[in-house]
This record gives sequence, C-alpha cells and structure tokens, in this order.
Amino acid sequence: MLQFARWKIAVILLLLLTSSYYAAPNLLGDSLLARLPDWMPKQKINLGLDLQGGSHLLLEVDVQAVINERLQSLTEEVRTALRKQRIGYKKLGIRDGALQVEIREPGQFESARELIKELNGGGVVVLGMIGGAAPELEISTAGDQIEVRLSDDALARRKTSAVQQSIEIVRRRIDELGNRESTIQRQGEDRILVQVPGLDNPAHLKAMLGKTAKLSFRLLDQTISPAEAKAGRMPIGSEILPSDEPGSPEFVVRKQVMVSGANLVDAQPSTDSQTNEPVVLFRFDSVGGKLFADVTKVNIGKPFAIVLDGRVVSAPVIRSAILGGSGQISGNFTYQEANDLSILLRAGALPAPLLIIEERTVGAELGADSVNTGRNAAIIGFLAVAAYMVLSYGLFGLFANLSLVMNIILISAALTLLQSTLTLPGIAGIVLTMGMAVDANVLIYERIREELANGKSPISAVQAGFDRAYGTILDANITTFIAAAIMFQVGSGPVRGFAVTLMIGVVTSVYTAVTVTKFIITQYLRRVRPASIVV
Repeated sequence: MLQFARWKIAVILLLLLTSSYYAAPNLLGDSLLARLPDWMPKQKINLGLDLQGGSHLLLEVDVQAVINERLQSLTEEVRTALRKQRIGYKKLGIRDGALQVEIREPGQFESARELIKELNGGGVVVLGMIGGAAPELEISTAGDQIEVRLSDDALARRKTSAVQQSIEIVRRRIDELGNRESTIQRQGEDRILVQVPGLDNPAHLKAMLGKTAKLSFRLLDQTISPAEAKAGRMPIGSEILPSDEPGSPEFVVRKQVMVSGANLVDAQPSTDSQTNEPVVLFRFDSVGGKLFADVTKVNIGKPFAIVLDGRVVSAPVIRSAILGGSGQISGNFTYQEANDLSILLRAGALPAPLLIIEERTVGAELGADSVNTGRNAAIIGFLAVAAYMVLSYGLFGLFANLSLVMNIILISAALTLLQSTLTLPGIAGIVLTMGMAVDANVLIYERIREELANGKSPISAVQAGFDRAYGTILDANITTFIAAAIMFQVGSGPVRGFAVTLMIGVVTSVYTAVTVTKFIITQYLRRVRPASIVV
C-alpha cells in the first residue's frame, strides 16, 4: 500500500514553503524589495557578467619585476658584506639578468666568493649536478669576476608565489570595493582572470588593480641636492625619486627602507584637524610600531619620505618621536583618493605590477537582453516539457508538472542561498534539468503502464512502478552528478556555472520526481479512489 508518514508530509510541505520564501525575492523589483521589512529575505540570485554586465580583465603578473627586486636586494647585501670585510670590488651591478661584481685584489677573490656563498645559505649550485635540494642562487666565476643569478627552482617558486599572492590581494581589493560576486582565477602560468559583474566604473577598477601599493618610509639624503645628483654626484645608497604631485620637485632618498608597509595593520581615510584636508591614517603592528618609534626617535628634525610605488607622497619633518605606532599620510588628496589609498594599503601590496592584457566591458543593456533571452528560453522549455507530459500521460502528466514547478522553486532557492553566480550556461543547466526531471517521471509512468497491463490494481501498479524505476533513476542521476562535479572541479567560468546548476538540479529533480510526485499521486488515489487509472 502507498503510505506517507506524517513527518514525510510535513517535510515536503515545509520544504516547499521555505524554498518559496527564499526564491520569492527573485520575482520582485529592487524598489519593492527595499520597502519590505528587514526580517524578510531580500537576497536575489547573483547574475554573472553575461547577464548583468560588468568588467572583464585579463591581467599578467610582471614576474620579471619580482626577479629584479630580488637581484636589487641581493646587490645591497653583497655590497654591505664586501665593505664589512674590507674587500675591494668594482663594477657591482645587474647585467644580463644576473648580479656581477669584479674583485680588485686576486688574493681576496676566494674570500669574496665564500662571503657571497654564505648569502646562499652556505650552498652553491654546481651545473650538471643531479640530486639534492638546489639553493636559491647559482654562483659562477670567470677570471676576477663573480656572477650570481637565481636558480631555475628559485625562479619557478617566485613566479608561483607572486601569482598566488597577486590573486589573493586582487580579491581583497575588489572585496573592499563592495563587490563579492567577482570571479578571480589563475589562467596559465602568470595570468589572472578578473570578472566583476555589475560594475559601473571599469576605469576605477583598473586604477585600483594597476597600483602595486608598495609603501615604505625612508630618510631623505640631505648631503646633496637633486640637481647635483643628476649631474653625476649621486651618493652610494641613494636615489632620485619623483614627487607624487605633478610639477613638484624631486627628492634624493636613501635606498634603505626604515619601515615597510608590510607592517601596516590598518589604514582609514580621515580629515586633518588643522588643515581640514583629506588624509590617510595608518597603524602598524607591534613590530612596525617599534621600528617606527626607534627611527623617529633618532631622526628628530630630519625629513622623512613616505614613498608609494616609487613616488614620494610627502616628506614631513620629524618633530618628535612617534611612539604610538600610528601616523598619517597627507598629499593634497581628494577624499576619493584618500579612500582608494586606504583600500590599497589595507589589502596589501602586490608582489609585482599587473599588466592589463585584455579588457572587455559588457553593458547593462546587453546583460538585460541576455537575461530576457535566457528567461524566454527557460519558459519555452518548461511549456514544451509540460505540454508533452500532459499529452502523453494525461492527469499523471499534470502531476509531474506540479513536481517540476517545485523543482524549479527548489533550484532558485538553492542558488539564492548559496549566492552562486548564475550565467547563461547556468540557465542552460536549469533547462536541461527540467528535461531530466520529467525523464524520471517517464520511467516511472512507463513502469506503471506495464504493471497495469499485467492486471494489477491502480495502487499496486503505482507502488510497483515507483519501486522498480527508483534504482534506474538513481543510477542515471549519480553518473550525471559525478560528471557535473568533475566539470566544476576542472572547469572555469561558464563551465563551472553550468556544473553548479546541473548538480543542484540533479539533487532536486530526483527528490521531486520521485518523492513529491509519489506524494501527489498518493493523495489523489486516497481521496478519489478511482477504480481504474489511465497513464
């Protein structure tokens, strides 16, 4: 006998009401949703770039900049080490992607080589040698010259690390802009795909992602003017940096970074209480706060350059020791510029510049057209499936259509709660799910027809039809679910959108096609008690 426990009935009804409750906002306009009470759900399905418009950027991580930065750092390490041991050298610099230095005295050559070798953790790569963990540096010699370059393993590690860090920082920056529906993923070895649906200012996005946001605090070199430095009298350990303001003078700045922006834990836009100009308030962690206090304590009266991406934002004079681990950056900002700089500093500096390789903007009107096209396709698909089921199975086809309606409601509610991004391929997955859902009903109804042809009563035929078709339905949908899961795991962009709706649809269609349809038929048989049924 067909039996449904009360708790099963309660679950079906509760699931229908709950899913309808969360899916309903998708049918309402934004203005109406805004007027609803706060306790009511207001979340809608996230629409992808192809459905609501937005920005598409393909970025390339400038890995060479990371390598050059490491070589520059290594140059300073070698210079300091050789001077400390009073080893004469010349022509120290970076040439052909490697650090090169010539040792003046032949008798000091081995000492210099061993000293540089210690910078490599005491190891040296011997070309052609197999086995063992390769150190970061490859050191070779020719005459009185020592050449140091990054090993292949070190280059690969730095490339992978730079791309991974860049992805995380790009994600943080976009999240700070208030958009949490973006797609950010790696493409190839050194490229990042960024898709931000609904963005109405792509130029602002490019500006936010185009800045490396490397902040440092350095001392100005007051022993020489910028004009003298340009004339060829640049002191060792100093460099000329431009001002962040067009037309402002350049600065001679010490290369040594006194405090790094890596120690920042917070940055917020604010207004200077004296000048009423927008500024950025920053705060260091305990390590950065101590460094900042120590530097300002011993350099009172000296100008302190605040350097952002190789440009001097401001160069205030240290009036007193700054012990609180916090300070402010001023630079004739607008409030928007101060807010943007705060976002960049909070998100962290990119390990390398990002180059825009490809840029596309999908207009909101084009996205709306895609939504209408997808909606029309779904409606036509539903009507065609519903008509086929009624024409093929009569009243029982209508029961299958009722289950199909619940299936669509469940999918909508799941996409809304999961905040999964719906794309055009995702809509295709929903349309495909509708066909798969009634396909299960077709299997069940054909089994019922066979049982009726064998002379069984309506109730016995229905029970046998559901029991015998269940295994086939489950097997077919499990294999589909596995295929969708693999697509989600290895695919990207539209493929993953299709896979998400397909996986959700497989689960909901099995439930509605079997459990909900069986419940509807059971209620019909119990209340009408027909002597015979036509399927």
